[in-house]
Amino acid sequence: MRLIAINHLTALLSIYLSIYLSIYLSSLPSCYLVIPEPVAAIVNPWDVLLCVTGTLMSCENAVVIALIAYTPTLRAPMFVLIGSLAFADLLAGLGLILNFIVTYIIDSGFVTLLSAGLLITAFSASVLNILAITVNRYLSLYNALTYHTEGTVTFTYVTLMLMWVMSTTLGSLPVLGWNCLEDESTCSICPPVNKNNAAALAVSLLLIFALILQLYLQICKIAFRHAQQIAVQRQFMTTSHSSSTTKGVSTLTTILGTFAFCWIPLAMYSLVADSRTPVIYTYATALPAICHSIINPMIYAFRNPEILRSLRIACCWCMPYSFTMRPRTPSDV
Repeated sequence: MRLIAINHLTALLSIYLSIYLSIYLSSLPSCYLVIPEPVAAIVNPWDVLLCVTGTLMSCENAVVIALIAYTPTLRAPMFVLIGSLAFADLLAGLGLILNFIVTYIIDSGFVTLLSAGLLITAFSASVLNILAITVNRYLSLYNALTYHTEGTVTFTYVTLMLMWVMSTTLGSLPVLGWNCLEDESTCSICPPVNKNNAAALAVSLLLIFALILQLYLQICKIAFRHAQQIAVQRQFMTTSHSSSTTKGVSTLTTILGTFAFCWIPLAMYSLVADSRTPVIYTYATALPAICHSIINPMIYAFRNPEILRSLRIACCWCMPYSFTMRPRTPSDV
């Protein structure tokens, strides 16, 4: 009998407890009763494309840096500037990879600011290095007799130091507070950069383009004047100087065209749009600007005969002996 009584008492207690829990849970707000389900992150194909572009960019510019670093003959001011440009584009590629990791793996506001700062620093240094290379080409034509002096080397290194200090300062602005993490209404087309910072960068880019254009016009005048002098003194001078001048003008034309096509749309769009505009337009204007860092080695490095020679030597070292040496034929005698 005592066992039956205990069983009845246990049943009554369980009934009372279930009734109490049902009443208590029904009194709670609905937000406490919803159990969140794990949601798989949807990867944006544009972000994947930017990450792949950053990987290719890093590998390509790493090759340029390695060639310049391990070739003792590539120490002239122009090669130093090309190496600095490749290093800036390498940082840009690493910044794109870091941005992908921050977006889909690491959820940290501070790391997001660091990623944005790295991208601003890298792309600012890339644009400034292009300006420095253009100035260097102008000086090589304007002061051809005094260009290969110690003063030119000193000027090059001082210019590089100032450019990287300026680029690092611009990249540190988001970390120092120039961001839109606390007020999303002030975000530009590229959060966490705010609209004022983006507008300042866009205006600076347009001014640099105008300066490069002015240098291009001056180089054309110098090249035309040299061509006239060669035409007058043709019997006393060779055509090597004329061909090198023409090659320099052709290179500057390529620089100007690619720079305008890649950067001007993003700069203009940054001035008129913000984070509320469709993100597809941001990707469409940012991708050409990013691809400019892939084009840079093709324009500045791989068109240079000395860098190409170093690349061929490096490839011959990497290839097996059987591939680098072919059997002799009667035509070789």
